[in-house]
Amino acid sequence: MDSSESDLAVIGGGIIGLATALHLIQRFPKARLAVLEKEAGVAQHQTGRNSGVVHSGIYYRPGSAKARLCVSGRKALLQYCDSHGIPYDLCGKVIVATREAEVPQLEELQRRGTANGVAGLEILGTERLREIEPHCRGLKALYCPTTAIVDFAQVANAIAEEFRATGGSILLSCQVQGVTERTNGWRIHSSLGELASRHLINCAGLFSDRVAMMTRPLGRQQSPGSAPLQIVPFRGEYHQLIPAARHLVRGLIYPVPDPSLPFLGVHCTRTIRGDVEVGPNAVLALAREGYRKRDVNLGDVWQFLTFKGFWALARNHWRAGLDEIHRSLSTSAFVQALQELLPEVTTDDLTAARCGVRAQAVAPDGKLIDDFVFASAPGAIHVLNAPSPGATASLAIGAQISDMASETFASTLEKFL
Repeated sequence: MDSSESDLAVIGGGIIGLATALHLIQRFPKARLAVLEKEAGVAQHQTGRNSGVVHSGIYYRPGSAKARLCVSGRKALLQYCDSHGIPYDLCGKVIVATREAEVPQLEELQRRGTANGVAGLEILGTERLREIEPHCRGLKALYCPTTAIVDFAQVANAIAEEFRATGGSILLSCQVQGVTERTNGWRIHSSLGELASRHLINCAGLFSDRVAMMTRPLGRQQSPGSAPLQIVPFRGEYHQLIPAARHLVRGLIYPVPDPSLPFLGVHCTRTIRGDVEVGPNAVLALAREGYRKRDVNLGDVWQFLTFKGFWALARNHWRAGLDEIHRSLSTSAFVQALQELLPEVTTDDLTAARCGVRAQAVAPDGKLIDDFVFASAPGAIHVLNAPSPGATASLAIGAQISDMASETFASTLEKFL
């Protein structure tokens, strides 16, 4: 196909954009579909820099998009791995209460998980916890045997290959710089030149709000600070256990999360490669792709400083933010937090590992958006918030976006069935 002309253009080559593109081309096989990715390869950001955990659906409010799409997405993801020979490990997970005050929240997580259809959940006492994780200490724990680990970048690359084999096009090193409406669709201004597409699907992750603001139906004429939702980047810093300390963790060990925040706390994760990672924290990043402490993008900083939601967020959670910064700057403080779960771990057991940046949508009132957010407008669909468990739910999200496209773009897509 002519890569400069498409019927559907998906902006973003992470696992959600790729899963969406695959569902679309399977549903509309006669359409010209293109994925536009600004990097030289797919899955370079959130997809390739997360913990690799295939979540089961414990944390999310019953009836929410996260609950529904995580549960169905997990099933679809593992089936996809089975059919494509991608390894995964059903290693299971414990969520551990180290204080009596955390036990009611642990019980609430069991209630939520059961309501969401998560099988095999079990509240453990101290002895049973030690059988599963001998080096972990806690008063009680919630055991979830259906949690798995996988390499999401490997899954994304398999989806990309299948999409190409089905007739789709992936344009790499194609950064979207602007979008202009035209009579029969959109003119996309990119680093590869001018592109045209009848419809747009925005799966741009860390830049999803900016892509949305390029399109008039969602407020193109507004200033950046007045956007209905804005991405505020949070860097997650990981450490690894040295090989001699990996025996301290058999599977996945999580703390009871703070219910006021959409982060899961510092946890221990055995990866599909055999490493054991601990983290991440959640530190405000000074660049949307700020994977290092020294990374600063003045434009990114100015955008969140001029967003009233950021200041409301800071007022509401300044204490938690300072704690995260302290653990980021002090390995001993990080270890001290980790020792609540693993008393035997020491500073000498850790080595620095990779970092990721979470695309967290924030509302103008400072609320951290805790559910997936999808929006449709004439000629465009936007994925405005899809952090964890976005990778787990990716195939289910792709199916939902395909349904939205079928409805929103019905008048022009029916001929491509």
